[in-house]
Amino acid sequence: MHLATFIRKNEQPIIEDWENFARSLVPASNDMSPHNLRNHIKDILTFIANDIGTSQTSSEQITKSKGKKLKNTEHSAAEIHASLRQSGGFSMDQMVSEFRALRAGVIRLWEAQLTEVTKADVLDLTRFNESLDQSITEAISYYTKTIDHARDLVLAVLSHDLRNPIGSMKMSAQLALNIGPLNERQTMLVSQIVASADRAIEIINHLLDLTRARIGSGLQIIKKDMDMAFVGRQLVDEMRTMHPNRTFQLEISGETEGNWDKARIGQVFSNLLGNAVQYGFRDTPIGVTIKGDPATVVVSVHNDGVPIPPDAIGGIFNALTRGGGEKGANGKESTNLGLGLYITKQIVSAHGGTVGVTSSEKDGTTFTALFPR
Repeated sequence: MHLATFIRKNEQPIIEDWENFARSLVPASNDMSPHNLRNHIKDILTFIANDIGTSQTSSEQITKSKGKKLKNTEHSAAEIHASLRQSGGFSMDQMVSEFRALRAGVIRLWEAQLTEVTKADVLDLTRFNESLDQSITEAISYYTKTIDHARDLVLAVLSHDLRNPIGSMKMSAQLALNIGPLNERQTMLVSQIVASADRAIEIINHLLDLTRARIGSGLQIIKKDMDMAFVGRQLVDEMRTMHPNRTFQLEISGETEGNWDKARIGQVFSNLLGNAVQYGFRDTPIGVTIKGDPATVVVSVHNDGVPIPPDAIGGIFNALTRGGGEKGANGKESTNLGLGLYITKQIVSAHGGTVGVTSSEKDGTTFTALFPR
């Protein structure tokens, strides 16, 4: 019996096998009905059986093997299946495993009724694998597009819909400070609104950078001639204004000009300085060193404080990892998600550089970023 005919005549046991496997993919399948678990398997089997039974030239086979076969409809059964599985909470791995299980189930059932294997059977099996691979390709592509669309919506909300009202809140608070008069208590509260708005915008920017970095598109880097020392002085001055009770010591030596992204370099300084303020002892200075040599410029930020645990050093630049000890300089548990250090590494790496950290009770904590000139 040709494989296409076998699939059509044994559709029910194949579908039951598919449903039983889909039910094992928890937790997404826990509350799904048999109808939802079977989700377009009948249409997928019809496509495969029809495809196996259709004549095919060598060039068409090559095109299909590259996943470039044209579809007969706008959305194939595999694409619709992928969309419904994604919205139903199935991971991509779980969705792909359904197709793997389908392949194994059909071959197992077909093989059980074969008495001998002919050349025609081998050809049928080859065509079956081609058709199934085509369905897998379509499903993965559509699943990915659905995720990309959701990501773009999140980015749009963060970059526009959320940033705008926060910016408006900040401007209103700044206007209230400027037009006054406000008493000391009111000035403190409005100033806190401005500072909190700045922090919210910073978090949004970090989340946007995190998303771009994690999806593989990378951070946008626009290199121009600039002076690392100029940016360093600027950011240190900003920190002195924001933290008047803290001491910042800046040392600059050697040639500090090069070709980098000025805005991104500012982020590196801001992230490393903010981390030092967060985790450094309040009565000890924060040291910033910018040192240039013929090939590179090295930026170091040092603070004395609770050292980073040795078992945490290796993952300190991962996303959602805190940037210092268990507690901040105020002795309270930090609520920092650790996005700053992750983004810092992405920026340095995008410039072809390296970033590292050393930390001990004796020598304090020093983050060092090396930028090729």
